[in-house]
Amino acid sequence: MQITVDDVNGVFAIMPTPAVPEASNPGLVDTIDYDETRLAVEKLITDGVNAVLTTGTFGEGASLLIEELEGFAYTVVEASKGRVPVFVGATSLNTRETIARARRLRDLGVSGLLLGRPMWSPCDDDDIVRYYKSVVEAVPELAIIVYDNPEAFKGKISPRVYSKLAAIPQIVAAKYPGLAGGFISDLEAVNERMRLLPVERDWYYAWRWAPDQVVACWSGSASCGPNAIVQLAKMIKAGDEAGAHRISRELAAASKTFFPKGSFALFSQYNVQLEKIRINEAGYINAGPCRPPYISCPEDYAEGARQSGVLLAQLHRQYTKESK
Repeated sequence: MQITVDDVNGVFAIMPTPAVPEASNPGLVDTIDYDETRLAVEKLITDGVNAVLTTGTFGEGASLLIEELEGFAYTVVEASKGRVPVFVGATSLNTRETIARARRLRDLGVSGLLLGRPMWSPCDDDDIVRYYKSVVEAVPELAIIVYDNPEAFKGKISPRVYSKLAAIPQIVAAKYPGLAGGFISDLEAVNERMRLLPVERDWYYAWRWAPDQVVACWSGSASCGPNAIVQLAKMIKAGDEAGAHRISRELAAASKTFFPKGSFALFSQYNVQLEKIRINEAGYINAGPCRPPYISCPEDYAEGARQSGVLLAQLHRQYTKESK
């Protein structure tokens, strides 16, 4: 069934691509831990997330072979059993390769794509719109969540581009960066035709600005255990401002040490490593080691990620009963 903007609600959990213990070896052909993938999908869905997103940045979409991407996507789709939408990353360095990946993923039964834009050189506004239109024309059956990450894609998507993307029915949402990036202007630009998804710790604040429009969030922290975030979703749906504010502050506190020196730009240099360190420390999903070339990480940065993982795991346990 075609996913529409009205289907975008709740917690859109982003999961890692679990790796076998030898995955840091550049000579290894298949690094996917398929058993852990099935277990992770089952846990996330059972615990109440509303969609599963994969193979973005910390999902290591850039360091998977195409055969691995296909095998992983197939496993996620099969494990989900149609219970929630599955969006798989198909970003590449050019439009033709992205379309080729998108067609393969469509044939595997994904609900949609988590789709950034080529980043070898920055795309201007016209090329960004043309790129997304080309993918939509090639796979009109698939919904698209735009991946807006200024560090990864060498620039923030402008309100002008958001207005044009929102006119394309298959583009149902955007994985949005921090609220300081012009959220209100972009919200006005999309004019309720697509959802802007804030990260879970910002959701309460964005929801207060536009309660009828900001009805979903994205969450990488969900892979450390989603119960607090699922409970946040329930409070927002019920209009419980005090409860939603409390959990948002708890989630923000749990992420305080995650960003080295409080810098997103610095974090972005070690995004894959820090996310997998945090997830492994939390223990909800065994993400395994990083795939090359993203291996090294300064120890003080890694320690901050481990501290965040411990705190998120504590929140997951704290909200176990409330989220059921």
